[in-house]
Amino acid sequence: MKTTRLFAADLGASGGKCFSAELTGERLLMREVHRFAHEGVGFFLPDHAGTITERTHWDEVLLYQNIVNGLRAYRRDVADRLDGIGIDTWGADGQLLSADGDALGRVYCYRDHRLDNMIAAVKARIDARRVYAVTGIHFQPFNLSNQLLWLVENRPELLRPGCRFLPVPALFAWYLGGSGAVDATWASVSQLMDAARRDWSDELLAALRIPRAILPPIVAPGTVIGELRAPLARSVDLNPASIVATAAHDTACAFAAAPVVDPATALIISSGTWSLVGKLVPAPITNDAALAANLSNEGGIGNVRLLKNCMGTWLVQELRRAWAAADGRELPWDDITAMAAAAPAFGPLIDPDDAGFYNPANVATAIAEYCARTGQAAPADRGAMLRTVYESLALKYRAVAGQIRSEEHTSELQSPYVISYAVFCLKKK
Repeated sequence: MKTTRLFAADLGASGGKCFSAELTGERLLMREVHRFAHEGVGFFLPDHAGTITERTHWDEVLLYQNIVNGLRAYRRDVADRLDGIGIDTWGADGQLLSADGDALGRVYCYRDHRLDNMIAAVKARIDARRVYAVTGIHFQPFNLSNQLLWLVENRPELLRPGCRFLPVPALFAWYLGGSGAVDATWASVSQLMDAARRDWSDELLAALRIPRAILPPIVAPGTVIGELRAPLARSVDLNPASIVATAAHDTACAFAAAPVVDPATALIISSGTWSLVGKLVPAPITNDAALAANLSNEGGIGNVRLLKNCMGTWLVQELRRAWAAADGRELPWDDITAMAAAAPAFGPLIDPDDAGFYNPANVATAIAEYCARTGQAAPADRGAMLRTVYESLALKYRAVAGQIRSEEHTSELQSPYVISYAVFCLKKK
């Protein structure tokens, strides 16, 4: 029986993992072959007027290097043949390339403060209800609609003849040998794709003055978009395997893999740097109630992910990063779990989605300021601060789950539900 050998790179906003997979008949075996951490890097740079601002970028060279290291690990530890390569990533950001393939600037991180006021800029150009009716996507600072409008308004000189903007998964697939196409699950979260037609919306592009020519074609998940370039294949001692446009948005992958028996009654929570709380529905729901609830309709594999984008464990990651800078060493995750479990239950609580937590200079300071603003005592120590974050996240998920159930968007949302993926569990003292 033939065995199909696959390689997958899963790039999140704080780390990446590379897997091998072997499919023989109906038997699938997966194995992690490489793992690495990464984060946005802040630069403090003056503009043409001398004003210094923080600019946050991803290290796309590091990310590409680790995908290649993953391919080398696959060749070393798994096999010398490979049938397909797929990449999924977080659902924002990309890079502008010249006609010759040169980078026209760095890859901005979606938390960069240049986007702080771009939602209002988008709404000033096109009615919010119309945006939601066309795309089904709610308003978030990181939406690609905001990013490309900022580019058009602030860096028009970069829009040179023949240039193109490649979303993050398309960028790395192109580096390996792909055509530059992006799959519909990733394009759906951009707030630029027509959800009904699964193509870029000419109406929105015109309103935002975004040249359609810079955007890549949108293809269905599973489309072969190229093959590993021969020189690169030789350098990693593999064959020119097919490059596949997978469900390139990591949440689409998570929802597809969730052990859901009945989509009508299952609520799914995918929690990482961000937390996506929602369910699978057959078609986009874009009425006024869904808009008011800030629910998104993201493209799935044969369905739509009706969900809300909430803060995830990025707050804990940022606390850990700040403490590492202060202590000179990183706290092991097991220690963080133990510290949170040992802290008293139900101390101060925060709204993890408060604007003050989107990209503060220091999360611990932001938590203390939130507590002062809401009449609560700040967490007494690190364990208490961790407990505050975790309990607040748990309560946020519960609130969103109730909102999705109770909002009368469709009769389906009134159905009983089950949690099909457990995010975390905290013990009470």
